[in-house]
Amino acid sequence: MNNSKQNPLIMKDRKLALLIKVKAYTLTEILVVLVIIGILVLLALPNLLPLITRAKSTEAKIQLEHLATLEKNYFFERSKYSNDPNELGFIQEKLSTDGKDGKANYKIEIVTASNNGFVARATAVADFDGDGTLNVWEIDQDKNLKEIIGD
Repeated sequence: MNNSKQNPLIMKDRKLALLIKVKAYTLTEILVVLVIIGILVLLALPNLLPLITRAKSTEAKIQLEHLATLEKNYFFERSKYSNDPNELGFIQEKLSTDGKDGKANYKIEIVTASNNGFVARATAVADFDGDGTLNVWEIDQDKNLKEIIGD
């Protein structure tokens, strides 16, 4: 079979395929859509920051309530509160500032402890909204949870 001669029917199909227009978006149209989406994200982000801060502060509340429960159990066994979270069995999760494996956003510590009560504090290790203040929460022996410094 001779390759120099091609079937005229195949040549006609190729020319026809080149003439058919495929409906698609141009690069300019796609870029315009991406720019509009970017602008919308920039407009929405300031409104979402307080929501993100509130969600992260939930970590502090849960950890402090857990520590208060451990303190209460310790008190029932020994009739005093402990200054040492390790003695209570509380394990501080690795902080997000300690490296790539860290997930905790709050450092938990016991500020004071006596025979009558205790105060524990959760201090943020990062500034969530970029205003220069770190979020701080405290809890006491009666499980009175309060935000000391808002972020």
